[in-house]
Parts: sequence; C-alpha cells; structure tokens
Amino acid sequence: MYRVIVFAGTTEGYELCRFLGKRGVTVLACVATQYGSRSLTESEYLKVRPGRLTCEEMTELFQREAPGLVLDATHPYAAEVTENIKKACEAAGISRVRVLRREGSCEMDAVCVEDTAAAAQYLKTTQGNVLLTTGSKELAAFTCVPDYENRLYARVLSLPSVMEECRRHGFEGKHLIGMQGPFSTELNVAMLRQFSCQYLVTKNTGRAGGFEEKLEAARICGVTPVIIGRPLRETGLSVPECKKMLIERFGLEQIQHVTLLGIGMGSQETLTIQGQRALEQAELLIGAKRMTDAVKMPHHAVVHEYLSERIAAYIKAHPEYERVVVALSGDVGFFSGAKGLLGLLPDDTELICGISSVVYFMAKIGLSWDDAALVSAHGRSANLVSYVKYHKKTFAILGEKDAVAQLAGKLTQYGMGDVVLYVGENLSYDTERIFAKPARELTGYEGSSLSVVCAYHPTACDRPETHGIADEEFLRGKAPMTKAEVRAVSLAKLCLTEDSVCCDVGAGTGSVAIEMALRARRGRVFAVEKKEEALALLQENKVRFAADNVEIISGTAPEALNDLPPCTHAFIGGSSGKLREIIGVLLKKNETVRIVINCITLETLSEALMAIKEFSFQDPQIVQMGVSRAKTAGPYHMMMGENPIYIITCQKETKE
Repeated sequence: MYRVIVFAGTTEGYELCRFLGKRGVTVLACVATQYGSRSLTESEYLKVRPGRLTCEEMTELFQREAPGLVLDATHPYAAEVTENIKKACEAAGISRVRVLRREGSCEMDAVCVEDTAAAAQYLKTTQGNVLLTTGSKELAAFTCVPDYENRLYARVLSLPSVMEECRRHGFEGKHLIGMQGPFSTELNVAMLRQFSCQYLVTKNTGRAGGFEEKLEAARICGVTPVIIGRPLRETGLSVPECKKMLIERFGLEQIQHVTLLGIGMGSQETLTIQGQRALEQAELLIGAKRMTDAVKMPHHAVVHEYLSERIAAYIKAHPEYERVVVALSGDVGFFSGAKGLLGLLPDDTELICGISSVVYFMAKIGLSWDDAALVSAHGRSANLVSYVKYHKKTFAILGEKDAVAQLAGKLTQYGMGDVVLYVGENLSYDTERIFAKPARELTGYEGSSLSVVCAYHPTACDRPETHGIADEEFLRGKAPMTKAEVRAVSLAKLCLTEDSVCCDVGAGTGSVAIEMALRARRGRVFAVEKKEEALALLQENKVRFAADNVEIISGTAPEALNDLPPCTHAFIGGSSGKLREIIGVLLKKNETVRIVINCITLETLSEALMAIKEFSFQDPQIVQMGVSRAKTAGPYHMMMGENPIYIITCQKETKE
C-alpha cells in the first residue's frame, strides 16, 4: 500500500517523488515509458511503475493500493491523461491534486495559436525554415505545410521508437534532431542559426520546459515564435505549493539547505563558478532587487528582501523550498549582511565567498590593499577624515550620490586637499567608471550612489597608539587644559572602545576630547564648552588633529547635555558647581555610563563624593595624582610641582 501515487513523467513529477521518498513517505511513481522510469532511482520508499494506463486500469490500481492521495503531475498538454486520472479518482473515491506547471510569460511579438493544427495552418502562409520543438506526437499535423521535408526541422527525444515514428512522417537526416531537453538559450540560438530558421514553434511549457530560453533565443536571432496554447484551463497547485501541502498533510520534516552567497560586484562576470552552481541548484532566491536581478535564473522563485529578520522569517515560513540562496553584494565577509543573518538561520547554513569591492577596485587602479584601512560609510557613520590623515591608503564603501563631494570637502577643510581620491562607480557594470583626482577638485562632484573610493595619502602621519599627546602640540591660548600625564591616566580609566559615544564636559582646549576621538575612531565625541575663546580653540584643534568625529557643543552643562544621545563614557573636567546635576542627566540617558571626574579643589572633591553616595555608585576608584616637571635653573634642574589632582572613576554594574 502506497500513501501517495504520483503520475510523473515530467520534471515536476520526478521532483515530488524524490521529495516524498526522501522524507519516508511511500510513493508509487507512474510513468508512461521505460525512458521516463530511468529518471528516478527506486528506494525503500519510492517505487516506479512504467507503462501507459487506461482509465479502467487506473481505477483498478487505486482500488488495490488505496493511496491517501493521487498527484497528477503529468505534462500540461497531456489533456487526455489528466481527464482519465480525474475520472479514476472519482470512481475509486481517492483524493486528487493537480500539479500545474506555471505558464511562461512572453514579452515579445509572437504568434499565438489554439492548437497544433492551427500552428500548421499558420505556417502554410509563411516562407522560411522552421524549428519544431513540440515533440514527436505532433509531427503528423505539420505534414500539411508545403515543402515541409525541406523547411521544417524537428527536435525530439532520441529514442529509437520516436526516431522511427518521425521517419515515417518524412522527417529524417539533418531535419531530425534527437536530443533530451530542456535546452539553454545558447543551444537554442545555435540551432536557429545553424538551420537559418525564421520561425520557432513551441508549446507554453513554462520554466521547467525551457520556454523562456526558447523565447530569448528567438529574440536574439530575430525569429518569430509560434506559441501553441494549452488544451485545458486548469486549476491546481504549483510544485512549491504542493510541497507545502504535503508537509502539512503528512507532518513531514523540514529539510532546507540555505546558502549565503556573495555574488561579487553584480555582473555575471564577477560571480564565481561555485556561486553559479549554487544558483543552478536553488529553488528560492532572496535578496535586494539589484542582487536578484543580477543572478536570477528562470527556474527561481524570487523574493525581494534585504532585512535579516524578514529573510529568516520567510525561509522558516516556506519549508517547501529545499534549497535557498540569499544573494549578498560582494563577499559574505566584507561589510556584508551575512553577519546579521547567521544568528537567525540554521547552524548548517553555507557561506560561499564572492569577489569583494576592495579586491576588484584596488586591482583596477593598480594598488595593493594589504596595508590599506578598510571602512564602510554605507548606511553608517565613519570618521573617514581621521582614517585618511593616519593611513597612506584608505578604502571606503560609499552610499550616497554626494558622498565623494562630502569627503573631498572635509579633506580640503582639514588641510588635505592634495590627497588623491580614486573613485569607482557601478563596478563591473556596463556603466562602470573609474577615475582619480585631488580632493580639492571634487568638492562639488555628484556621482553614483553605487560607489567606492580609495584615498591615497603618501605623506600620512603615524597615528598615536597611546594616550598622552604632548601638551605643546595643542593650541592653548588662555583656556585651561588637562595636562598630558593627567590626561593619560584619565583616558586609561575611561576604558574607551573603538565605537564609544563620549562626552567631554568643560572641554577647554579640547585635549581630552581630541584624544577620545582618536581612540574612539568609529564613535562620537561631544565636547561641551561655554567660553567663547575655548570654543574657538576647540575648533582649531579639531582641524589640527583631523578629529572629524568631535562635535562641539556651545553651552553650559547640564542644560547642554539634554539634546545629546546617551553616552557610553563621560569625562568631567569642569562642572561650575553643578556636578550632581550633570551626573544625574548622564545617568538618566544611560544607567551604565562610565564617568571619570577630575577634581582640583577640595570642594569639587567633596561634591563628587556626595554625588557618588547619592547615586549609589559601588566601589568607585579614587586616585590622587601629583606630577612634578623639571625646570632648568642655570646648570641645575629643579622639580616644579603641578597642582595635585583627584581622578575619580565610577560606573554602575551592568544589569543582567
């Protein structure tokens, strides 16, 4: 007894038989010929029955085997067989599902006819050679076409019985082509050109029957398609819909193989052979429209989506797709959406690397990239100016039409207008453009949003890797400044990360804010200052050190903090007697903000200790620091003491 009987003989039928057998559902595959049976391999759960069945024989089979379901996956043009299956199921009281092959779409001028006879009648009114792709059963109808033995070329299955039948109708020699389809566009083009055809006759066999490839070949060769309509207007399920129904009906295991595929720049030329193979095997293709348009194949179901959560949810909700490919730009390991997807998909998700934009572009401009800083400013903030100042080569992915102009303008503003910008747009496409100009010449440039840039700065200075820039390097004026030794300890206590969001309250000349910015190069620094002279010095020092991620806030704390985003780290060098209020605002925005306070006066120290107690900070770190510096006095050196200072570090424990 079989749980399912499938009338196969088509790509769809074979696929459903394998789908059921792999999941332990006993299935009997009925195929019309021994040739069709060779497309399936029998197993414990899958058996094959070759041979045509009459309606009575079908009824007897159903009554004997009593399957729970019959799937009619026969050819869309096998109208008589479909009608017999329907009658037999009704007679035996068996549930039946029709599996339909989707019709292909035709977006070119074509001649559409009702049936084979109508196609033959149309050809009688034409001149020129014809490629027939309708199969051997239909050939007799075309013998009414004048001079058909010389005009018509028939492509059929390469079975001895089929070839003999074609010969009886007058098709032989070079006018008879024995091959197994479906065929690629390239092979169809070759045949149309080989035989100088003016017409191509086809049934609307859909994607599985190579319909789109035939039409594309006809378009390329300037050939007129003659399309024979389907004999029945049926309702039923597509293969994916049928698989979903079977999963729900029989409670089948969800078996999916998901591949995250880096497709390269976007053109077929930058897709790897491994990626091409994955796409050929895939049933479902997901990705942003630009990605899917670049690599989709006729047999793919396509979903346009780029948000990780939605992609993962769609895959889970559609277990009928056994092989899924998510198309991602460039390489899966280079600023790719793969990072966010991996945590949402099964553990056995496969990653296939692609050609990244940095590899492609740097090769195009003839520069190595092993010593380049790699940054993405696509949909994220990036302190590109700082990267360029401290690196000879900086590669960046951009995301706006005016992104090159913005970068060029900032580089010019920060005194780096001579830096050469190599710009690449629409990489690998027909509209690809690559050029190089000094930054000062690109401040008004507007290009493509699909762009990358490499800033070449051969005189870049070394980036300091430790705290403690010499005091003399800052422009000071009369504004107060946290000295190098105190600054180094305070910054060490802050424990900054590369993406910290920082606040420097009472920034003065900006020495602490600048060093924060150099450490938190992917983050942001808000320098809050109320004095006009200090604000001017802050701006000058920001430009001097190319600290583009420093935002100067003019105002008095705590009011000036109200509109700032939550900070992960805060340095308080001056509070004007409002230390408690400042800490309160910082904690309100982020309960776990790490705060370092510098106290010179005992009154400020007392205020800080009271605030620590009020806000329930546990185990604050308090360091008293005294620094002496040597001063020459004739032939001698005398140690001159700086003001002693208290450095207080406090942070609430992270809640689990």
